Amino acid sequence: MRVMLVDDDAHRSEILAGALKSTGHHVVAHCRTVDDLLAATRAAKPDIVLIDVDSPGRDMLESLAQINLNDPMPVALFAAKSDVESIRRAMRAGVCAYVVDGLTPTRLQPVMEVAIARFAEYQALKRELDDTKSRLSDRKDIDRAKGLLMARRNLTEEQAYEQLRKAAMNRNLKIGDAARAVIAAADLL
Repeated sequence: MRVMLVDDDAHRSEILAGALKSTGHHVVAHCRTVDDLLAATRAAKPDIVLIDVDSPGRDMLESLAQINLNDPMPVALFAAKSDVESIRRAMRAGVCAYVVDGLTPTRLQPVMEVAIARFAEYQALKRELDDTKSRLSDRKDIDRAKGLLMARRNLTEEQAYEQLRKAAMNRNLKIGDAARAVIAAADLL
């Protein structure tokens, strides 16, 4: 696995890098600060990011939120100290595993596995939510387009739906896209 380490302690980083290499992982990048973390992750393209800090700061969490938005990947954060609000902010920023009381080589593999599993689960839920929102939007547009066709062409609901379906098939469109085209045309008229 390609791992990116973010740690300001050089000695601790070397120990962690050695532990990762001994378990077959490849450290592709090592950052001493969180400055420009987004650019560093884009350049290194890691499979997972491991961050070791005393406590996550605002700049780090903003960078993690940008990573989560633009280039989502599993992130495990190891903090020396923490509070409930810091944990909540970190989770909202995209941290998959938040471990308090530091990072030790023996805990690396299980924490990485948890972070990757949580990340995969979150991504699946996000895809499902996006799909559901899309279907709901399509349903609303289809109903609106059917209403327009029913009113303007004096059709029944079934006839209006059949015309939408036929138009979608003829133009190789999804029925929601065909409905939006009908709505756009009606808005022009």
